[in-house]
Amino acid sequence: MPRIDETKHFIPVRIAVLTVSDTRGLAEDRSGDTLVQRLTEAGHILADRAIVKDERAEIADHLRAWIANPEVDVVISTGGTGLTGRDVTVEAHRDVYEKEIDAFGTVFTMVSYQKIGTSAVQSRATGGVAGGTYLFALPGSTGACKDAWDEILRWQLDYRHLPCNFVEIFPRLDEHQRRK
Repeated sequence: MPRIDETKHFIPVRIAVLTVSDTRGLAEDRSGDTLVQRLTEAGHILADRAIVKDERAEIADHLRAWIANPEVDVVISTGGTGLTGRDVTVEAHRDVYEKEIDAFGTVFTMVSYQKIGTSAVQSRATGGVAGGTYLFALPGSTGACKDAWDEILRWQLDYRHLPCNFVEIFPRLDEHQRRK
């Protein structure tokens, strides 16, 4: 049964938040605000925050810069995961992934289905790993950001979460790069 092991110490994770939008600035970025509020209330550290246009290369470049930054452990993006022609966040994420976390999108869809029914099929939320950094792409709605954080990321980014979590395997994410 999933639970928090209170005998373990909480380990704060350094999280960068990327909003993908052609129209929003920081003043209108409610989804980014939602993620920042939730991650800081949980005890994590906001490592950085940015807004980029719906341009695949620009999104991928920003992800790569954060992957290369040792002060960023996790990147959560919001926006650009839909089905329209301008929605290229998923493709940009996949351009940089070393490994995709396939079940993240599946679990997100399960959570969304409970809230919005069959409309959940329109989401292309995704997760992956690159350079020892976790990357998650969420839809741009505040509801989707709340659901992803409250139902998935809050738990998987808590070292105390049992039976397993993303934090406990941080040291092994880039072990393939150390092998000779």
